[in-house]
Amino acid sequence: MKITKNSVVTIEWEIFDLDNKLIEKSPKPYSYLQGGYRGIMPMVKEQLYDKTVGDIVDIKLVPADAFGEIDEDLIFVDQLDNLPGKKDDIYVGLLLEIKDRKTGEVRLYRVTDVSDNKAVIDGNHPLAGLHIRFKAVVKDIRPATAKELKRGSV
Repeated sequence: MKITKNSVVTIEWEIFDLDNKLIEKSPKPYSYLQGGYRGIMPMVKEQLYDKTVGDIVDIKLVPADAFGEIDEDLIFVDQLDNLPGKKDDIYVGLLLEIKDRKTGEVRLYRVTDVSDNKAVIDGNHPLAGLHIRFKAVVKDIRPATAKELKRGSV
């Protein structure tokens, strides 16, 4: 079977920097619904059309086609006392759910630095701003169920 729109595709993937250093790999096979749905980067989806089980896609992506450019508006410094929990529990790498005062949207932020009773908080994806190489191996393909099509995801 070839990958077509409305196929459920299972891949194992790896992300490398442009020096071919492994940044991240799928902890387990990842399944998504091929077509005009979310779930995987559009440029990768395009490369996967017509592939079969065992095929490999290996593509270089600029930030705009991968995890986005760095949005400076999503980076700010705040006093530790203003953050949820005890200030002794705030550390680099901590993930915080913070509600946007203007939109009310809850977003995941990462603490990237702590010093002088302050923390740098970043709402960008950890790989934002990076040019990457995305490599995937097709592990399985099947037709989507009616329920998956209605929901728009696996």
